[in-house]
Amino acid sequence: MRTVPDAVTERLSDLGNIQVAVPVLALAMAYSVRRSRAWAPALTAGLAMALVPALILPLKEWTARPGPLEPWAAGYYPSGHTATAAVAYLGAALLVRPYARRPWPLPVALALTAATACGLILRGFHWPLDVLASCFLCVPLLLAVRRATARGPGREPGRPPE
Repeated sequence: MRTVPDAVTERLSDLGNIQVAVPVLALAMAYSVRRSRAWAPALTAGLAMALVPALILPLKEWTARPGPLEPWAAGYYPSGHTATAAVAYLGAALLVRPYARRPWPLPVALALTAATACGLILRGFHWPLDVLASCFLCVPLLLAVRRATARGPGREPGRPPE
């Protein structure tokens, strides 16, 4: 018996749709460029998002893993929706974090990514390992965005923003 209604799990899993997550990143990119006048961090975040399919799709093809509710279908490992959510929301948080008065961007981004992952698992679209693998696969992309944001104007490389 399911304890979370399908309407809730469907909305949570939809947070990883390209139509939802990418506009959030695009707005954060525009905000970052407007505030800092530096294009490199925003372009790095955009490139990280563009690389998500190149990272995820070959693994889906290679593993051909069936889904929890559709054992006849393949391509569920790793989760593209989770990867999209992680790079979009965490990338956006890294871009706006230097300009936030409080440390809210990263916790909100982590919550949105976790909500997406939970929605995908509870809805039966992915196994827990599918979403966990996506999170780990996105770490190098997000580290590149973090490094680019740490090298903003007037900052020394490797020094966190003040």
